[in-house]
Amino acid sequence: MNKKSTHTMLNPTTLYEEAGRRFQEIRKHRQEIEKELKKAPPGLIHIVKSGKRIQFYLRRDKSDKGGKYIRKSDTKTIGTFIRKAYCERVLKILNNESRNLDYLLKKSNNITDRIRSLYSELPSEAKIYIDPIDMSDEDFINEWQSIPYVGKEIPDNTPVFQTNRGEKVRSKSELTIANILAEKGIPYKYECPLILPNGAVIYPDFTVLNVRTRKVFYWEHRGMMDDREYARQAVYKMKSMLKNGIIPGKNLIITEETSANPLGTDEIDGIITGYDLI
Repeated sequence: MNKKSTHTMLNPTTLYEEAGRRFQEIRKHRQEIEKELKKAPPGLIHIVKSGKRIQFYLRRDKSDKGGKYIRKSDTKTIGTFIRKAYCERVLKILNNESRNLDYLLKKSNNITDRIRSLYSELPSEAKIYIDPIDMSDEDFINEWQSIPYVGKEIPDNTPVFQTNRGEKVRSKSELTIANILAEKGIPYKYECPLILPNGAVIYPDFTVLNVRTRKVFYWEHRGMMDDREYARQAVYKMKSMLKNGIIPGKNLIITEETSANPLGTDEIDGIITGYDLI
């Protein structure tokens, strides 16, 4: 019995991590404001608007309905109490947000992991009956990599290089990219066919999975850009990808080299870091 496809997967979220970061940020600002308010003098400022005129009055407390008039030239006193009033209002808002975030974080209790474990902790014999809304990274990687595909054929007379995973690739730079991805635990597929919305089939050099976001990136390595025919075909392939929503910086990674300027491992590492693939 196959599992039923009744719903889509939950999108990955950093909600709880962001809530925790926001909670700590607010806590820091609250402490700073509370420290400043402790040093503030007693009393509060009352601002009266009359037409285009603005007058300032210093009151002892909220029960004081009159207050002492402050001349506009006394900018030090006016500034002190305006900043105090602002800090008090900000602190009230921050305290309210802090309570809400604290409640969210306590009630969530790592809810993402709890949802994922409901499926991932089941034996494989039970998983076949379930269409999960979320799963562990390990299960997601396994399912993604288990989808069979037939890569682009490599002619017999073409030089090939074997990766540490035993795959055959077409160049030394592709060999380096593949081995670095594998070493860093980044799931990838080499020359996996991609059917574009217009029906055309292309073979990106690497189809790379960002496990954290569950999003796929395509990595095109253009290794002979000093060869005119190769460059022409590379540009044609790039235009096809652009027309079908595969955009550099969004879901497309491009590396290039010439015979005089080969691709370095530091550049590959920089790409992986820049695209936050791990």
